Amino acid sequence: MTRQFLRFLCGRRSGSLQALSALASVIFGLLLVTTASAEPLYPEPDPDPFYSAPTDLAAHRPGDVLDVRALPPVVLFPGATVTLVSFRSTNSHGAPIAATTTVITPLGHQPDGPLLSYQHFINALGTDCSVSHQLYTGDPNLVTTAAMLNTVLAQGWSIALPDHLGPNFAFGAARLGGQIVLDGVRAVKHLPELAVQHSPVVLAGYSGGGMATGWAAAIQRSYAPELKLAGAAIGGAPMNLEQMAEAVGMETHPAFGLAMAAAIGLEREYPQRMPVSAYLNERGLAIRDAMANSCTNQILVTGVGGSAREFLASSPTRALPEARAVLRENSLEFFAGLPEIPVFEWHSPTDPLIPIDAIDNLDARWCAAGVRLQTLQVPALEHLSAAVVGAPETLSWLNARILGEPAPASC
Repeated sequence: MTRQFLRFLCGRRSGSLQALSALASVIFGLLLVTTASAEPLYPEPDPDPFYSAPTDLAAHRPGDVLDVRALPPVVLFPGATVTLVSFRSTNSHGAPIAATTTVITPLGHQPDGPLLSYQHFINALGTDCSVSHQLYTGDPNLVTTAAMLNTVLAQGWSIALPDHLGPNFAFGAARLGGQIVLDGVRAVKHLPELAVQHSPVVLAGYSGGGMATGWAAAIQRSYAPELKLAGAAIGGAPMNLEQMAEAVGMETHPAFGLAMAAAIGLEREYPQRMPVSAYLNERGLAIRDAMANSCTNQILVTGVGGSAREFLASSPTRALPEARAVLRENSLEFFAGLPEIPVFEWHSPTDPLIPIDAIDNLDARWCAAGVRLQTLQVPALEHLSAAVVGAPETLSWLNARILGEPAPASC
């Protein structure tokens, strides 16, 4: 993000705190109401047929390439070539979906040079917000990310940027993101023209992208056992969505928009179990409609200063067990599966955005189970700063995994 945008989001305190606290607030509020009347609102389809699922989608296996397109050069990545890849993946219910990833290939790329799958924090609801579109809009989130990504491009690495929210932009559906990440790596390795068939592969992501990265590492053994991954770096990732939802009530937040977006996104992926739209009043439905095709900045502006309380159709009366179950199913703390690859996990111990004890619990369980886990607590006072402060050690750790050095452990 640009400094100006960060000031808008943060105010005097951490904007990330307000954003994720707001996320917890709205989900908590929407979990508690009981009336019903409206259907989910999905994003408008991308008018470009490249992003559409083919009629024979079910005949393809996860990771199969559906289509490939060369894209124009991107100012953010001088000299690199850009390739858009459509592939078959799987949603949270086991059904086939079409997903996309954008591959950045550095100038002078050597065959089988390293591959980084970087999970960008997309935090959006509209098809215009896919990475392949945002690369050409000057999106401030990608501008900030570009500095780190150019570092690995300069070392000859290729980068895959998957749209890990899926075709319905199901913001908040973290396990879905992990599956799309793994299928994206499969697809990229299937394409001879990208010259990464035998490349060592590492994963990385922060915040929402960290959730997708963590899930990819945890389910890889069962979902994509044939993939050989060298390691995964997970930064500032919420490990327990249920705890986040319970920690905050329904008061106003300047970044309420992101909270509302997460509720909308989870409803899209779990329409029967988390029917958010059914519990909104007319004002709530209106703000949902205004956000339904928006990217991060528009979502923030639309929802600034809002609260779950003012958009609910009735006062909270009871919790919905199925909705709580959805949050648990997308919370890595509760997932019994273990990474079989080395993991680097970093966060600020004073990050007011995310439940730190949930991270500690997960780290302890993984350590006890023998995961090669290295942890890092960075001296940052708020969420977004921790991403920047932790970047140098993260890149060093990833490079060591590519070189095949023994993975250190903090356990």
